[in-house]
Amino acid sequence: MTLADVIPMAINLSMALMVLALGLHASWSDATSLLRQPVLLARSFISMNVVMTVLAVLMALSFNLHPAVKLALVALALSPVPPILPGKQTKAGGSTSYVVGLLVTISVLSIVVVPLGIGAISGWFDLGIGVPAARIASVVLMSVVAPLVIGLLIRQFAPAFASRLARPLSTFATILLIAAFIPVLIKIWPALMAMIGNRTLLALAIFTLIGVAVGHVLGGPEPDNRTVLALASGTRHPGVAMAIASITFPDEKAVIAVVLWHLIVGAVVCIPYVNWRKRAHAAMQSKTAL
Repeated sequence: MTLADVIPMAINLSMALMVLALGLHASWSDATSLLRQPVLLARSFISMNVVMTVLAVLMALSFNLHPAVKLALVALALSPVPPILPGKQTKAGGSTSYVVGLLVTISVLSIVVVPLGIGAISGWFDLGIGVPAARIASVVLMSVVAPLVIGLLIRQFAPAFASRLARPLSTFATILLIAAFIPVLIKIWPALMAMIGNRTLLALAIFTLIGVAVGHVLGGPEPDNRTVLALASGTRHPGVAMAIASITFPDEKAVIAVVLWHLIVGAVVCIPYVNWRKRAHAAMQSKTAL
């Protein structure tokens, strides 16, 4: 087994461990919570998969971008919540119930939404591309569903052990993700640098900013739900996005570069919003305590 084989495995493992750690804090009720709130589910789906997909298509038509970047934008818009996001959402004040429910529901729906969405867009623009549902199902199963179910089972049958394991496991997963990404960054560094100054970063920043704004508006009357949906609408699952884009563009360096830039740009763009929501959540808790 070569280093090229180990690195993707390490990245996927780290993301799965992050979801496992989330499951150690959650319950089965949390995982299915969004199914019991059809209005919030509809708002979430419209924000993440309808509005953002239309935005991605409009940006692909309007911006003079590399074809891989255009498809990556559409792929990101159709992709579910990334495994690395729930921690940020809860720290910004989001409830575990909505965070976990959104992660599970949108991820499962993506198995159908992604192939249908890519097929519709491909037919509209006569691109002749498609994404096998089995490919998306594999990514969703291994990075979201399986680790979350394992975490929920541990939480159910060994709650004390789950509480002790959650934090160190999350820390280890973060360290592993950083360590695995370092050689990837080195390998694709020229491709990353080539995207500076050609409107790619601007397009990704606009995508994230509008996603945050749309999610905040459609999150409903509950402030913490707005926070969760805003961050989910602006940031997407890198594994699903790469799976979609790499089918059409075998030049994986360009695809990975776009997705990595999306993670970096998205994280930077969201900092002011996350800080604002943290302060708002803390103020609301203080007022409630009084």
